[in-house]
Amino acid sequence: MHATGGAADVVDAGGQARPGRSRYVGPYVLITGLDDSRSRIPVPERRYVARSADGEHTVLLSLPGTGDPQRFLAEAEASRYLLGPSAAPATAFSGPGEPAWYARPYQPALPLPTVLAVHGGPLPERTVRALGAALAETLTVVHGQGLTFAGVSPAAVLCAADVPRLTCFGAVRAAAPDGTPRSGLPGLETGSLPPEQASGGRPRPLGDVYALGATLAYAATGHTTPERDEIPAGIRTVIARCLSRDPGDRPQLIEVVDELMGDPVPDEAGAESRSAALLTPGWLPGRVIAALAHQAAAVLAAEIPAVSAPAAHPSHSRN
Repeated sequence: MHATGGAADVVDAGGQARPGRSRYVGPYVLITGLDDSRSRIPVPERRYVARSADGEHTVLLSLPGTGDPQRFLAEAEASRYLLGPSAAPATAFSGPGEPAWYARPYQPALPLPTVLAVHGGPLPERTVRALGAALAETLTVVHGQGLTFAGVSPAAVLCAADVPRLTCFGAVRAAAPDGTPRSGLPGLETGSLPPEQASGGRPRPLGDVYALGATLAYAATGHTTPERDEIPAGIRTVIARCLSRDPGDRPQLIEVVDELMGDPVPDEAGAESRSAALLTPGWLPGRVIAALAHQAAAVLAAEIPAVSAPAAHPSHSRN
């Protein structure tokens, strides 16, 4: 159940304190919204940093956007099985009779649109290459599990100091059932929707490749549908191939990793380990690292009012 506590200062997405009302979701009280409301990039979920009433556990907590709450929860449940270096599976869920929510452990992170805003524009090619290689590796693992992510978009990517992470599980599926056109639906970034899925087709792995290309295009230019010449020359070809309207013309994810890494895949190397060579200190611009540190300090300093929290349901955490 949701319960409203007493008045408290809540930290906004930019790390500034503002007057507000503390709000409980399950056993957690919301501290801050993760997404900048001024961003023009749609977000399929409502995401917050939250803390348990005893102050012991800080989490990233998500609430459903405009999609079906039951589908939202089903996708979050399925995320428990996602593997890969950038996977960020849910670890706690709403109990029976509660409004839908899920959570994962908190780590300082900024959504990709916020990263561009903090940096002051498109990201350096080094950052885009590292971002793309890590996400492509994770999608390779996901596809190897027989799954399709169906939610890759700029808003779904959270950038932390160590690796980027994919969130907003199954956003395409959660927005509408198969066979229903998804183009123009609230919460879905139109440029990230593969054409075959925008018109109602079932999400498939090559659709994730298209969405990855759109996300990297956004990181490199500030747009998910840029003109080809806007994309930096070093990564122009691989992004353009990902954005092919015909799924058969899109590259395999291992090819995407090869192109972004700039060398062929060694026979003895596992694909999951290769992006670590790019995710070294400095992969994120200095202003972004400073913003992550500021967020961490603001969250740490946020005070939780002394009010009674709702009793935790035993199903809140699932192993």
